[in-house]
Amino acid sequence: MRNTARWATTLGLTAAAVCVPLSGVAQAAEGTAPSALYAPSALVLTVGHGDSAMTVTPERAVTLTCAPGPSGTHPAADAACAEMNRLDGDLDALTMREGVFCTKQYDPVLVTVDGVWQGQRVSYERIFSNACVMNAHGSSVFAF
Repeated sequence: MRNTARWATTLGLTAAAVCVPLSGVAQAAEGTAPSALYAPSALVLTVGHGDSAMTVTPERAVTLTCAPGPSGTHPAADAACAEMNRLDGDLDALTMREGVFCTKQYDPVLVTVDGVWQGQRVSYERIFSNACVMNAHGSSVFAF
C-alpha cells in the first residue's frame, strides 16, 4: 500500500510539473507564441526516511521546473536549476562538498527524482546514510 501511495504522489506531481511548461505549446497553436520553444525540464523530487523505495513513504515532495525559467514548489528553484544546469542533469555527478563533516550515524534517507530533463526521461533514486550526508551532496538540489 505504501508503494502505491508513493507512485500515485510521484505520478501526480510529475504530470503537473510536465504539463504546466508544455501549456506554451497549446498557446502557440492558438496563435499566441510562447516566450521561447524549449525542451522541457521538469522534475518531481521526494525525500523520506528508510532504505528501500518499496517501503519508504515520501515525507516531502516538490516540483522543479527549469525551462524556460526556474519555477515550481522547490524553495530554492533558482539555485537548484543552476546546479542542475552545471551538472547537465546528471544527478550521479553530485559529490560531497569539501570541508563537510558528518557523523557515522546510520539513519537512511531516500531521495527520488522523476521527470524530464531537457526532453530526456529522468529517474533517480539514492539512499544516503543520514540527512547530513544528503545535504552535503547537491546543496541546493536536495534543499527542500
